[in-house]
Amino acid sequence: MTEQQVLSVLVENKPGVLARVSSLFARRGFNIHSLAVGPAAEPGLSKMTIVVRAPELEQVKKQLHKLVNVVKITELDPGSSIEREIMLVRVRANSRQRSEVLQLATIFRATPVDVGVDSITFMVTGSPTKLNDLLELIRPFGLVDLVKSGRIAMNREPKARKLKAVG
Repeated sequence: MTEQQVLSVLVENKPGVLARVSSLFARRGFNIHSLAVGPAAEPGLSKMTIVVRAPELEQVKKQLHKLVNVVKITELDPGSSIEREIMLVRVRANSRQRSEVLQLATIFRATPVDVGVDSITFMVTGSPTKLNDLLELIRPFGLVDLVKSGRIAMNREPKARKLKAVG
């Protein structure tokens, strides 16, 4: 099976752009795993982070370029990009389990944001892997509710400057 690919798409901030982009994927028969949209650094533009499993990604990128409101498309490499999500998760935690659930959450830097009689709701941010690891460890306690944001991502900056040879 094809791995998930992450596209960063810079678009004009105009009505209908999101619908046109998402319908392009639907017409090609590709399910969008995650889609996050927000303002870009440049005024009047938005950035979409699209996570998709598409064996014909090059063809999809060519068709995206043809859309009037698409400014730039970047395929992000997992090894050289930063990816984050935010998750709210409500876990069963009676009085006997509460300290164990809180200890697990602390390891993942999850913050309790609501405490009920038999549950605790946590907010946690991080890489998709970190969030999935936390879910697997707390699942045995019982998941009551769960919501995750779409993934956001950008390329990492180079860690060293390349020096030009003189001569």
